[in-house]
Amino acid sequence: MSADHDSAERPDRPPVHPRPDGVDDATVEALGTLSEALEVIEHARGLLYGFHRLSGTADLTLQRAVQQLREAGHTGLAAQLDDVLVGRDVVRDMWTFEIVEAYDEGYWQVFRDLERTAREQLGVHEPHVLESEMKHREQGGR
Repeated sequence: MSADHDSAERPDRPPVHPRPDGVDDATVEALGTLSEALEVIEHARGLLYGFHRLSGTADLTLQRAVQQLREAGHTGLAAQLDDVLVGRDVVRDMWTFEIVEAYDEGYWQVFRDLERTAREQLGVHEPHVLESEMKHREQGGR
């Protein structure tokens, strides 16, 4: 143990999410892998929201540039940028909010629902049982 820091071991602390009776190692591992996949989907969703925010910021910045070009006397270029880019769909017929909504409704929510359904069908009502057991082991639990 370091003189400056306390120990990470917590041997008397019970698992946060104990494994339900009758649930075997293979099931806990499979649900852990499913949870891992869901975490990747959550990360992807966050990146998609980041894309949405960045695209919106770019559009507002573009509008400022168009106005500045007009004020600087470059009305033809400003008009072209305004006509071609301001308010343009980022993919066919969709703005980024529509992409986010389609992802949320058509994939993210379905994935979350089925991950929860899988746990419930297998008698594991709490998420992260695998990680809970890992934490317990790594902290010296019995």
